[in-house]
Amino acid sequence: MMRRPKTPLLVELPLILFLGLFWMALWQSFDVGTFLIGVVYGTIIVRVFYLPPLRGTGRVNPFWGLLFLLRFMTKMVLASFQVSWLAVVKGPRIRNSVIAIQLRSHDDFLITLTGHALALVPGSLVLDVDRTTATLYLHALNVTDDHAAEKIRQDALRTEALLIRTLGSRSDLAVVRAEARLGRVAGLSKAQRDTPVTAPKDTPDTQEAR
Repeated sequence: MMRRPKTPLLVELPLILFLGLFWMALWQSFDVGTFLIGVVYGTIIVRVFYLPPLRGTGRVNPFWGLLFLLRFMTKMVLASFQVSWLAVVKGPRIRNSVIAIQLRSHDDFLITLTGHALALVPGSLVLDVDRTTATLYLHALNVTDDHAAEKIRQDALRTEALLIRTLGSRSDLAVVRAEARLGRVAGLSKAQRDTPVTAPKDTPDTQEAR
């Protein structure tokens, strides 16, 4: 019989709290009672049933967590009005796109949190996840050009950055802080991704070596 490895409750607490929030989003009922029911079910799932190891970092920053929640709720409200407006004004003429977003963190827990945070916002849906490269494939509404796609990609990376600041590992947190100091985000820019890779030209030294 396979035994579940023992994990301290404090380490699994962020996952349980997230399941409570996910339960509220699932039922679209954002009140204390629904959250507590979600926490109870989440505790049973995490502590009783055998699951693959999904260990957190043991660190939680309430300040950044509050900022993430405020931003998430604001995005949900604004996106709801935006989707309703697009449905009335454009209807079937809306152009959609699938955008590949390579995340900074390769931690399964953070990838899952980021994917759910993006998918719960109206107008976006995570179609697939490549765990080997930590890449999310996000289907988004009303993407008319490359600039709009890049804007969605940057917004998704900001969502991940807030989650990393809230409960990410120290190595992932160091990456986010370094980006803040340098004034840039993870991954290649649009211009860098579009620049073809060319082989170096032969020089007299290389020709002689041949």
